[in-house]
Amino acid sequence: MPRLEESHANLVDRLDEAKEQGWLGEVAAIETTMAAAAQKLEAMRAPERHAWGHRPRIGGYRAVVTGSGARPLLFLDVDGPLIPFGAPSGQYPIYPSDDDSPAASSNPLLARVDPGHGPRLTALPCDLVWSTTWGAEANECLSPRLGLPQLPVVDWPEPPEYERQDGRDGLHWKTRALVDWAAGLPFAWVDDEITDADRKWVRTHHRAPALLQRVDPQHGLVDADYTALAEWLKRLKCIAADVGVQY
Repeated sequence: MPRLEESHANLVDRLDEAKEQGWLGEVAAIETTMAAAAQKLEAMRAPERHAWGHRPRIGGYRAVVTGSGARPLLFLDVDGPLIPFGAPSGQYPIYPSDDDSPAASSNPLLARVDPGHGPRLTALPCDLVWSTTWGAEANECLSPRLGLPQLPVVDWPEPPEYERQDGRDGLHWKTRALVDWAAGLPFAWVDDEITDADRKWVRTHHRAPALLQRVDPQHGLVDADYTALAEWLKRLKCIAADVGVQY
């Protein structure tokens, strides 16, 4: 532990220097490393507490306890990222599906879901979680088309008393719930309505690394989005290994 504490102290010095020099990229990288190091220190100092891999029930939202090897989370929205919209009629390709269930045929826009997203999502080193107003229907309608297993689903709370103020502040109604659901684990969030207000709030209230990836709803998830996710997860894994956190 002394060695880890010394490394953390060195990071503080490097962060001060990077801020003084205006090295914004270096600042972001150091802050991410420090967050991981702080997480490791806390786990070592208080083993009876929950580390990254043990997520208790927090704030009334359902959390999944997966053990010490828990991976980062990827909160996945449906409308926009997987079902693009907003372009002129007829522009989107149609993908046929063998799923003839009533749930699958209830929404004609499901034909816009590219099944190629499934393998690309499962190839990412993270745990997928539906974070959409589709709720459990995402597993019924989307998972079969994408070749995904049944995924955890974020259960949205009743509108809280602070929702109106959040709206005035530009904060998305999902943001607080996702931070609470993650319960300290690193996470990425893919959505078409993310703004800088959400990124700022997450940086302030979630000490673990987080990537909020806004997707253009007219195009849905594209190569650039997958590249951003893969590179962030790769950096995160390297940082975790440096401080002894494994997943």
